[in-house]
Amino acid sequence: MKKPSFLERLTGGAQADDYDRILDEDHQFGEDDDLAVQDDPEEEEVWEDEVDTRGPAQDGELPVDMYQTDESIVIRALVAGVSPTELEISITRDMVTIRGVREEYQEAHDDGYFHRELFWGSFSRTLLLPEEVAIDEAEAQEKHGLLEIKLPKLDKHRSTQLKVRSNAGHK
Repeated sequence: MKKPSFLERLTGGAQADDYDRILDEDHQFGEDDDLAVQDDPEEEEVWEDEVDTRGPAQDGELPVDMYQTDESIVIRALVAGVSPTELEISITRDMVTIRGVREEYQEAHDDGYFHRELFWGSFSRTLLLPEEVAIDEAEAQEKHGLLEIKLPKLDKHRSTQLKVRSNAGHK
């Protein structure tokens, strides 16, 4: 009787497959192993310290809070160190994008820092809204580094009576 493979013992399955045998305790790896991975001598390895990191920097993701009231959807984000005139907010009926840049004013050399946890550079965040909003009535304000965007919800149940005009009397 064949000894069950590691995978069979783990899953309780009765099927054995060729890949299971490499997990067996008795399996010996070697060049003659038909499951061994052959190195391609023409394939060049790239080490981490050789990777070019001078490419375009990626935007940081702006952390936000988003909640709703009966009348609106509210988005809050910490934007301390960013001038309100430097913030770009794009709104559609179902999406909001916030972009900006936090400029670093470095007073010490890199080796003079004990901690570096603050984010500097460009940031952006795109949020899908849970329901449609009235973009013409949206408001944004910044106070003490807290950005607050209020997006009034569209009232889909609102209706109005339309009066029909007649052009019969005009020639």
